[in-house]
Amino acid sequence: MQLSFIARTITAACLMLSSHALLADDAKPGVTIYATGGTIAGKAESNTATTGYKAGAIGIQELLNAVPAIGDVATVTGEQIANTASGNIDQAILLKLSKAINKQLGDSNTHGVVITHGTDTLEETAFFLDLTVKSEKPVVVVGAMRPATAISADGPMNLLEAVTLATSKNAEKRGALVLLNDRIGSAFYTTKTNATALDTFKANEQGYLGAFYGGVPRFFYQPAAPENKPFFDVSNKDTLAKVDILYGYQDQDSGLLNAAIEQGAKGIIIAGSGNGATPTRIKEDIKKAVAKGIPVVISTRTGSGYVTDKKKDGAIGSGFYNPQKARILLSLALSNGDDIEKIRTYFEQ
Repeated sequence: MQLSFIARTITAACLMLSSHALLADDAKPGVTIYATGGTIAGKAESNTATTGYKAGAIGIQELLNAVPAIGDVATVTGEQIANTASGNIDQAILLKLSKAINKQLGDSNTHGVVITHGTDTLEETAFFLDLTVKSEKPVVVVGAMRPATAISADGPMNLLEAVTLATSKNAEKRGALVLLNDRIGSAFYTTKTNATALDTFKANEQGYLGAFYGGVPRFFYQPAAPENKPFFDVSNKDTLAKVDILYGYQDQDSGLLNAAIEQGAKGIIIAGSGNGATPTRIKEDIKKAVAKGIPVVISTRTGSGYVTDKKKDGAIGSGFYNPQKARILLSLALSNGDDIEKIRTYFEQ
């Protein structure tokens, strides 16, 4: 009798352990999706329209309902951070997003996060998160070039791949990632290169980190951080330093430079020609701005390339950073209280 009871007890315990093991095997990785709007959440009046649509017209739940296969990949939760065109993304939204992601990635049940975003300023948000999220877990920023209502909309597949990427162990320790059109890029270098093409996001000199093949993310290289990549803690920040971008051109004068400073800019980015060239006539005003404690970073309007040292002109060469990313970095550095020489080290790697 006693042996029978012991046998039954052991059998029950084994069944319970087996049940727990099966549940553990079936458990899916947790992924949180933060929705901000954009074309991926856009609606047009016609399913043939790919322009003239309203960005940010669909909420996070409707996005998820359109891709039921996501439930086979991960246990997903969603949060609507904003629902707007990406040109409306401001520092308040960026700070809210970064703080939410840092908190969520501290949860042991969260394997990674996905941010849905409009493509026009997607690279800026991705770069901001790359510099302000302190975690080795995957952070994937995704968008679409066609609205959700379009024939052959690219958003659903992009979203499925983004969630899949956020569950991948191979996506860890790579910083923020940009995912569109099967391609995986580093937020540090990836930029939008075409106004309408599906394969618009590229890193012209550094290339892609990987791509999706048969629904599986394949990386070309082992994880590695860009050299001298900084981190900025924004957990206690409510605002960021104002930095303006000026576009370089023939016959440029100092009018816009001085106006930007008068309007409260704490730093200036100039998208110069070629290797950050600026007209001689504005160099003196650049030096005056720097003398007032207002850093001036010279980038390039060419779209790619390394802008070299501009110290002889009193300015800072932007290195690999394009104007829009240089603005993000300079704003974070100024908000961190860094002086001009410290800021120079961030750019002139």
